[in-house]
Amino acid sequence: MALLVFQRMPGEKSIVSWTSIIAGLAIQGYGEEALSLFHEMEYSGIKPDGILFVTILYSCSHSGLVEKGDEIFDRMTKFYGITPEIEHYGCMVDLYGRAGQLAKAYDFVTKMTISPNVVIWRTLLGACSFHGDLQLAERVKRKLSELDPKNSGDHVLLSNIYAFAGKWKDVATVRRSMAELKLVKTPGWSMIEVDKVMYTFVAGFKEDDAVIKEAYEKLKEVMLRIRIEGGYVPEVVNVLHDIEDEEKEGSVMVHSEKLAVAFGMGRLTKGKIVRVVKNLRVCKDCHNVMKLISEVYGLEIVLRDRSRFHSFKNGSCSCRDYW
Repeated sequence: MALLVFQRMPGEKSIVSWTSIIAGLAIQGYGEEALSLFHEMEYSGIKPDGILFVTILYSCSHSGLVEKGDEIFDRMTKFYGITPEIEHYGCMVDLYGRAGQLAKAYDFVTKMTISPNVVIWRTLLGACSFHGDLQLAERVKRKLSELDPKNSGDHVLLSNIYAFAGKWKDVATVRRSMAELKLVKTPGWSMIEVDKVMYTFVAGFKEDDAVIKEAYEKLKEVMLRIRIEGGYVPEVVNVLHDIEDEEKEGSVMVHSEKLAVAFGMGRLTKGKIVRVVKNLRVCKDCHNVMKLISEVYGLEIVLRDRSRFHSFKNGSCSCRDYW
């Protein structure tokens, strides 16, 4: 609809209009389409500014278009003479990090013409966590400790990487350090609207909460069906505790977004889109579960996590498994 409105706008489109539609495509994962519009804008004679370049670089980073991102960054600096700001550098670090090119991302940070801030280093640490690069993560965390030693998120990311590598003593050390510094991990939650009422879910199961119990019972039914009909296998590496695999399966099952989706499936009219908002980045296991639910149940799910929109339909996601 937004694209249709944009195309039918009378008169000459302003750079604000171009930036808005490109940003809309970017956040929904339509990187190629965003790039096409960017080039169409250039052809129309509109000169892009620094804000638009942030938008198009963001689009490249969220669609895995590394080479295109490199070209856009070079074009910005060499053809248009725009001096990169911290936001442009951040997009490039994110671009390389999401693509798993962590060494390139680190090299890029060390060669920045301005001093990298905590956001730059934190973006790189997040990429290390997602791709499991422990060695680089420790190096990046040392930088962050100098700039922002009391950020709980950084400790959690490092703890996650240690857990992924099975280094449980190091996990315990990080957690102990958090306790000494009185740092508290941001709890994950998911929200869904049903019949004009907002319901909030957190991970875990509480027997005395009727809504949670209803969601949990529906979720057990859903998980059994996608295991049988969809071949679901839990991503237990996402569980950050030194426990047995069977316990890990139970732990990933009750993530807040799964509970919210199951609750919506039980309460919403058949055929309605299930829309969920989550405050953290969706984990790999939950992402896989959403894809399987959309395929097995013929259901459309829209999940907005901290990073982007995910639209699950017919067993695939609009992010193309790139988030």
